[in-house]
Amino acid sequence: MKRVLLGILICLSFGLPAQNDSLKVVAEQIKAHFTNQLSNLKSDDVEVKVPSIIIEGVDFDVDLTINNPSFPDQAQLTVDVNGKNYPVSFKNKKGSFSMSVEEDKDLVITFIKTKAKISQPIDMIPLWLSILPPLIAIVVALIFREVISALFIGIFIGAFILAYHNTNYGFIDGFWWAFVDVFEQYVLKALVSEDHQAVILFSMTIGAMVAVISKNGGMQGVVDRISKFAKDAKSGQLVTWFLGIGIFFDDYANTLVVGNTMRPVTDRLKISREKLAYLVDSTAAPVAAIAFVTTWIGAELGYIQGGIDKIAENGNLPVIQEGAYGIFMGSLSYSFYPIFTLTFMLFLILSGKDFGPMLKAENRARTTGKVSGHNLDNDKNEDEVSDEMEEFNAKKGVTPKAFNAIIPVLTVIGITLLGIFYTGFESAYGILVSEGANVEDSWKSVWANMHLIPNAETETFIQKLGTIVGMANSYTALIWASLSGLVVSIKLTLLQRSMKLTEVIETAITGYKTMLPAIMILISAWALANVTEHLHTADFITGLLGDTPAWSIPFITFILAAVVAFSTGSSWGTMAILYPLILPASWTICHQAGMDYEMSMMIFYNVTSCVLAGSVLGDHCSPISDTTILSSLASSCNHIDHVRTQLPYALVCGAVSILIGTIPAAFGISSWLIFPIGIVLLYLIVKFVGKKVAIANE
Repeated sequence: MKRVLLGILICLSFGLPAQNDSLKVVAEQIKAHFTNQLSNLKSDDVEVKVPSIIIEGVDFDVDLTINNPSFPDQAQLTVDVNGKNYPVSFKNKKGSFSMSVEEDKDLVITFIKTKAKISQPIDMIPLWLSILPPLIAIVVALIFREVISALFIGIFIGAFILAYHNTNYGFIDGFWWAFVDVFEQYVLKALVSEDHQAVILFSMTIGAMVAVISKNGGMQGVVDRISKFAKDAKSGQLVTWFLGIGIFFDDYANTLVVGNTMRPVTDRLKISREKLAYLVDSTAAPVAAIAFVTTWIGAELGYIQGGIDKIAENGNLPVIQEGAYGIFMGSLSYSFYPIFTLTFMLFLILSGKDFGPMLKAENRARTTGKVSGHNLDNDKNEDEVSDEMEEFNAKKGVTPKAFNAIIPVLTVIGITLLGIFYTGFESAYGILVSEGANVEDSWKSVWANMHLIPNAETETFIQKLGTIVGMANSYTALIWASLSGLVVSIKLTLLQRSMKLTEVIETAITGYKTMLPAIMILISAWALANVTEHLHTADFITGLLGDTPAWSIPFITFILAAVVAFSTGSSWGTMAILYPLILPASWTICHQAGMDYEMSMMIFYNVTSCVLAGSVLGDHCSPISDTTILSSLASSCNHIDHVRTQLPYALVCGAVSILIGTIPAAFGISSWLIFPIGIVLLYLIVKFVGKKVAIANE
C-alpha cells in the first residue's frame, strides 16, 4: 500500500495530471505524512559507512542505512556534507552517494529538513604521497644500481602508506603489516592473475628454447653460415649487423652470441672492438623491442594490459576497444628510435664512414691493426663473461647446423600468427553470435560479416585484419608458439642424437633459470603497479600534467623513460615503473582535452612506443646498463671506450627520433611520411658529418 501511495505522490510531484481534486488532497496528505516521518529522522537512526582508505581528490562512496521502522523503504533525500549538497536515492532504506575530499577533516553529514546530523571521522591520504613508491624506486635504483631491490622498496613504501592509514596501528605495527602486505597483498596477487601466469610461462619457455638451440649447435650454425660472407671490413660489419637482426628473440643471446663469435672475424678484418661492441649493443635491444616474438613481448603485453585494465576501471573514460597485442602492433608505427638506430648503423657500414670517437677508433684499427685502444687482459674478460656464455655454447662434439635454430624459430613465428588469427576469429564469431547475426563458425563467414561487429572499423582489408588482431587472445597464441618451438627444438636434437634426453631436459631447465631475474623484475613490477593503483598514482600524474598539451605527452614520456633508463641501467625496470603510470594518465589527458577516440588512440600508440623507445635510448647511453656491460665483455672492448664511442651515435638517433618522429606524429603527421624524412636526414648526417675510415694496412 505504501508503494502505491508513494507512486501517486511521485506522479503528482512531477506534475502529472490528477483525475480530481480529491486525489490531490489525498496526495497532499500522503506527502505531509512522509515529510513528518523524515523530519523525525534522528542521528541515531542513521548508519554511515565509508572506505577505510580515502585518497585526496579521488571519488569514494558513502553508504547510508536508515534504522528507523517508520522511514519509507524508498525515498529521495538531499544531504549536506561539509557545505555541499548530494542527492541520495534510498531503496529498502539503503542509499549511497559519491564524493571526494580535499581536506583531512571529519565529514559532517546533515539530512536536510530532518533532525539527523552525523559526524563521520576519516583518515585522508594526501594524493602527493602516491608518487613516493615509484619515485623512491627510481632513486634507489639510481643509487644502488639494482632494479629488483629498488622495486621491492617501492612496493614496501606504498604498502606502509596504505597500512598506516588503513589501521589503528602505530608506526611500528604499521611497519610490520606493510612488510606482510608486500607478499600477501601484492606479490601473491601479482602471481594469481592468469594473464601474468601466461606471460611468465611464455617468457621462461622461450628461454628454454634458446638454451636448447644453442646447445644443439643451431645458433652456432647460423653464425657460421653468415660469417662466411665476411671478406673485408665493410662485409664484416654488415654480417655482424645481419646477425644482430637475425637473433631477434632475445637481447642477451644476441649480445653474447654475436659478440663472442664475430670477435675473431672482426679482429682479422681490422675492425675496432669499439665498433664491434656498438654493432652488437645497438642491434640487440632495438630488434628485441620491436619484434613480435621475443623474450620482451610477454613483459610488454603485461604492462600494456595493466594500463588498459586501469582505464577500463575508470567509468568516466571511453573504454579502449583493442587488446594488448593490438596496441603493441599499433605502436610499431611510432617506434622511431629502434628503426632509426638500425637504419643509421646500416648507413655507417655501407658508406664506410664514421665520426666522433668512433672515427678515431676505426682509423687506429685500420692503420695500426690495434683493434683496441687499451691493453686488454682478454683472458680476464673472457672469464667474466664465461658464466653468461655457457648456456649459449654448443655442446662439445656437436656439428653446428643452422636448421636446428631456424626451424624452431620459424615454428614460433608461424604458430604465433596462426594463434592470433584463430583466437581473433573465435572472439569475432562470439561477438557476432551475441549480436544475433546469421553467421557460421567458419573464417569465411566471420570475415564476410565483420561489418556487424559494434564500433569496429571494417571497411578495408587492413581494418578487418586489425580488428581480428585486436580481438585475439595473444597470451594463448604466445603460449602455443613457445611450447611448440621448444618441442620442435627438443625433437630435432633427439632425432640427431646430438644430446641425450636427460641432457636436453637439463639444458631446458637451465634456460628456464636464466629467465628468473627477468621474471622477478616482472613480478615486482606488477606488485608495484597494484600499489600505485591503490594509491591512485595515475591521478596524481594526470593532475601534474593536467595543463600539459596532449601533443607533448609522448615527448615528455620519451625523455622521462630515457632519463630513468640511463639512471637505472635497465630497460625492463624503466618499463615496469612507467607503463602503469603513463598509459592511464595519457588516456585521461586526451579525454580531458576533448579528443575523439581515433585521435586519442594515436597519442596512446605514440606514448606506448615512447616508453619502450626511451628505455632503449637510455639503456644505450648508460654505463651501468646490463646489456651495455655485456656488449663490452662479449666484444672484449674496454667498457668506457664502448660507452664513449656509442654515446654520440645514440644521441643523434634519439634527437632525430624526437624532432622528426615523436613530436610531428603527435600532431597527426603520418608515419609513412615521417620515416622516409627521418631516414633521409640520417643519411645526410652520415654523408656530410661522417668521414671516410682509413684503408687498412696489409
